[in-house]
Order: sequence, then structure tokens, then C-alpha cells
Amino acid sequence: MRTRFLQLAALTLAGLALTAFAFGGWAVITVDELPAGLVVGQPVKIGFTVRQHGMKLLDQLAPTLVAVDEEGGAPQVRSSAPASGSPGHYRATLTVPRAGDWTITIASGFLGSHVTLYPIAAVAAGTRPRTPEAPAQVGRRLFVAKGCVTCHVHDGVSGNMSVRVGPDLTPRRYQADYLARLLADPSIARKPGQQFTMPALGLQRSEIDALIAFINAEGR
Repeated sequence: MRTRFLQLAALTLAGLALTAFAFGGWAVITVDELPAGLVVGQPVKIGFTVRQHGMKLLDQLAPTLVAVDEEGGAPQVRSSAPASGSPGHYRATLTVPRAGDWTITIASGFLGSHVTLYPIAAVAAGTRPRTPEAPAQVGRRLFVAKGCVTCHVHDGVSGNMSVRVGPDLTPRRYQADYLARLLADPSIARKPGQQFTMPALGLQRSEIDALIAFINAEGR
């Protein structure tokens, strides 16, 4: 009986979330610069922008960040993210207490909009960081951290809800030069009367190259 009750509760919550999305209750969270790694005991600042429907900058929110130790050996680390700088921009400071892989979830404070980043490795101070990942793997992380996952479906990522207002990118491959121009300036593909449009995220060239490597990855 209890199991059945929990299943019904989960379905109800999922339905409420979808209803909120349908009535404008979704936002895109875009991380400024994704940390390549963490160092135990050393604070790291994580800045991000929140946009309703990917476009309208949302002020006066109270976002929070929660970091979870994947091995379960340390308590959760929580941090508020006060407004910082330009409209719709927030910044939090996190300090993890032990080495391992930490999963960070950013809750925007706008209804239920949130994003869960792929685990980030933390090492002890003075320890050599892990070997850098291949560009396609970095692009996979950025696909989530930059908010692409909110609007696009891709079978290479999981763990976050998508509102599917953009094209399904799973079966697609693009000319690299066109994709680079599009990611740098999405207005080149904007059509009159389009309900949802892709925002300009201010991506660095290295981030664009990594996203292209992921989206156009071989073997899919």
C-alpha cells in the first residue's frame, strides 16, 4: 500500500511540474564558467544567469546550491546565491569538505526550475588534479551547465527535465563552422514569430569547440 501511495505521489508531482512548464513556469540556468575541478577546503565561486523561457532575465530570486558527495561519506553542502552584478545574475560560494565526486544542483528559485550538473571531482590541496577529459566529454558537461539540456533532448545526457522547445539533437550532425557561428550568435537562425528563441550565452571559443565535439560526436 505504501509503495502504491509513493508511486501516485511521484506521478502527481511530475504532473504538477509539467503543468507549471506549460504555464510559463520554466527557466534556463546558465553557468558562467564550469569548474574543471574542486579542491578540498578551498571555496569556489559559481556564477550563473536565470532566464524565463531562456530569454527574460529574472531578478529578485533566491537561488540555492546543494553539493552532494557521491559516495555518501560527507554531509550535503548548501549555499545561497545572492544577486551579483547584471540583472538575472547570481553567485554562490561552495567549499567541499572531502575528496571525491560532488554533484551540484542549482535551484533557480523560480518555481521548480533547477539543473543538476554532472559530478565534479574534488582533490586534496597539493594533490595532482585528475587527467583532463576529452573535448566531447567536456561538451557533455557544458550541454547541461549552459542550459542546453532545458530546451533540447539528447540521448547522451540524462538526469534533467527538458521542455523540448528546441530540436532533438540526438540524431543530428551539423557542419562545424555553421554550428560555431550559431552558438556564438543564435540570431542567425531566428525566424519571425518564433515563440521560443535561443539566447546568446556569451560562450567562449573553447566552450563552443567542446559543445561541437559533443553534438557531432562519432558513434551515435
